[in-house]
Amino acid sequence: QLQLVESGGGLVQPGGSLRLSCAASGFTLDYYSIGWFRQAPGKEREAVSCISSSDGSTLYADSVKGRITISRDNAKNTVYLQMNSLKPEDTGVYYCAAVRDYYCSLYVQLNEYDYWGQGTQVTVSS
Repeated sequence: QLQLVESGGGLVQPGGSLRLSCAASGFTLDYYSIGWFRQAPGKEREAVSCISSSDGSTLYADSVKGRITISRDNAKNTVYLQMNSLKPEDTGVYYCAAVRDYYCSLYVQLNEYDYWGQGTQVTVSS
């Protein structure tokens, strides 16, 4: 079965950290650029970060720049999202998605992604 599985979400206090994982099964991530998205209640899904398959180049939304780091370990077929200095506005369901492309973009249409994970909840609250 071809799928992406996110993990690592949870409840954290403002200023805290979480590391999300996105593990692929049934296919290799080597040829896929990966995006991380989040969706807050009542809001549209938004791109947070992405990492390219070709050279590992990364992009970040302005709202998370400097606080979040995306990385990939192709040997483990996994992409990570390290989130630091978390804020209440970071709360939402976080999804990873894979698109077979050399370079990633934060502006790829959601329906262009080939695979999506089921999401993991991140709640930032005191």
